[in-house]
Amino acid sequence: MYLIALFIFSIFSNVVAFLAALYFIPSFTISTDFADLIITAGVFALLNMSVRPILKLILGPIIFLTLGLGIILVNAIILYILDILDSSITIQDTTTLVYATLIISAVNLITHLAAKSLFRSD
Repeated sequence: MYLIALFIFSIFSNVVAFLAALYFIPSFTISTDFADLIITAGVFALLNMSVRPILKLILGPIIFLTLGLGIILVNAIILYILDILDSSITIQDTTTLVYATLIISAVNLITHLAAKSLFRSD
């Protein structure tokens, strides 16, 4: 049950993050149709739940040597894979990928921290 709730919250968080990236980055395009946006956020959540741990394991030494900043590389790779898999999202160049990665990571971090503080069991 917890995994399903985490997945649904992750989809909501990703929708907010995609809309923030769409607002701030002109060369980042995503379909604003609600169904396409939910499907894209769901695919991104699935990639984060399945591919992210493998990438973190493979890139562990880089993450360690950069004192955690290598996570940005992991997030960029996952966003690039999403760009390849899903036709409703378009990332034009590498700088757009980096900016979108930073915005999406920041929004997801803020929403997950807020959710942890709201639903923490004391």
